[in-house]
Amino acid sequence: AKMADGRNKIRCIFFSEFHPVAGPKIAFQVPEDYISQKLFDSVHIYIITKPQLQNKLITLDALGHRIIGCPVCIENAKYSRNALLFNMCFVFGSAADSQRYEPIVKKLAGYLTTLELETGFLSDEQSKLKLPEFMQFLQHFPLPQELLTQLNTCGTCSVPINESNTLHLKVVPTSEEPPVVLEHHVPVFLQDKESFVSSQWDLTTQQILLYIDGFNHVQRIAQEADVDINLVRICVQNMLYYGVITLLPIFQYSNVYVCMPDVHALVQDANLQAECLAYVAKHPAHTPPLFRDVFTLYCGLGPGTTVRDLCTRHAVQLQNVDERRLIQFGLMKGMIRRVQKFPVKLTSSEFGNAKPWTRWMTGLHSYDEICCKTGMTYQELEDKVESDPHIVVCWK
Repeated sequence: AKMADGRNKIRCIFFSEFHPVAGPKIAFQVPEDYISQKLFDSVHIYIITKPQLQNKLITLDALGHRIIGCPVCIENAKYSRNALLFNMCFVFGSAADSQRYEPIVKKLAGYLTTLELETGFLSDEQSKLKLPEFMQFLQHFPLPQELLTQLNTCGTCSVPINESNTLHLKVVPTSEEPPVVLEHHVPVFLQDKESFVSSQWDLTTQQILLYIDGFNHVQRIAQEADVDINLVRICVQNMLYYGVITLLPIFQYSNVYVCMPDVHALVQDANLQAECLAYVAKHPAHTPPLFRDVFTLYCGLGPGTTVRDLCTRHAVQLQNVDERRLIQFGLMKGMIRRVQKFPVKLTSSEFGNAKPWTRWMTGLHSYDEICCKTGMTYQELEDKVESDPHIVVCWK
């Protein structure tokens, strides 16, 4: 699959420098003459910049182009005017989403700086002539492939610079920041946990991996793995960022769930049906559940109906269905959602008589969160709420 569609692909890569006589100029570009002299003259103050903007990523929209660069200045008395100024820029269409390429531009700037400091790569006219070759193709691949094309199509490339240096680049798709991981969240793997190699994980993640079973919440994982809960939250958030897991609410037989409109997809999508039946089967190696039974169970969920009620009413349909995995699959696919309980204390207690746990009774904290924060069991919290006439429960 292509890494970049037509709108987001790299249109041009150019190397600009400050010439001691000619001033700012484009030394090399691929393809040639893509950036006109007129365009460059109008924006060169943002390409070869003053000290305040050096070593910073700059994105510039001008005359139908989006240009990303990181201007560099290496100060040394050996250079003309005591400094070497350069910038390798990527050019896109004006409507492109170029954010994913920013780390590559930054890395190239740092790498070229290191090459210059260690070998004089840019200040030596002979070695600098390798830049067009570096920008145009990968020398040691079976077929010559342009750097630009490699990044556009594969998102990765390896460019040999000389006998002892090779540059490796990778385009990392940008992702939204994952939600905050709380103590009562339950991490669930979106693919088989066994398919991952242990060396892929950091040491803390390896330590908690055994306890991520789709039913343990973060606080319990921390307790059973004997790992600080903040470290567990960081590890889970990292896996969430990379799309390895998702977060679900705690499962209990007293929970109430309702169907979402997407439950109809289960009737229309044969592949989803097959995935569902395989996932919720109580004995995968034996008799598989019937789709009719599974769909009946989902339709049996609703306001006022707990999972315990569902198991009592549909014992026949549950003979070959694991009710916990049934709920888990429905939540993961967005076919059902949990209706949570939020207690609200209607009157403030007199000064000095307030119980510590009542500060959570604001309507903003669910039973799951309050139980994790206070250490109470679900039943203990339920008894306290039921015994206090000034507390009401909001279901949402």
